[in-house]
Amino acid sequence: MSEKKIIFLDFLIRHAWHRVSRMYNQKAMTQGMTMSVGFILMIVEKSGTLSTQLGPKMGMEPTSLSRTLNAMEKSGLIERKNFKGDKRKVNIFLTVKGVESRRMVKNFLLEFNEKISSKVKERDVKGFFNVMNALDLSIEEVDKEKNTKA
Repeated sequence: MSEKKIIFLDFLIRHAWHRVSRMYNQKAMTQGMTMSVGFILMIVEKSGTLSTQLGPKMGMEPTSLSRTLNAMEKSGLIERKNFKGDKRKVNIFLTVKGVESRRMVKNFLLEFNEKISSKVKERDVKGFFNVMNALDLSIEEVDKEKNTKA
């Protein structure tokens, strides 16, 4: 008597993300940076981005983000400027070196996404986005249930 094998979507997502993360970090190391640095380079707007907006966008804890920003500033990738009108807020800007590094990161991301796209049909990509949206909604539901029980 055989038992039907259960496939957990979240396990598949975690496995894939672990491999992607390892690949990103290996590529970043060849350029003397980390995956987190690469993501920050991609997120910072030309007009500047508030440092408090970076953490939630990246899912980073404030202490890790602060450490990463300090390292990026020390290596000349970013500069911090007080926000006009409110000196408690700090805007992050890319330096010339940061913009060059961002271009390299963007090219790598575009190449990798092209590799994926060449192997997947358009309808499957739409299905993937539907699954990821359902995952996000399910997480929100679990969070709401947790908060109402607390």
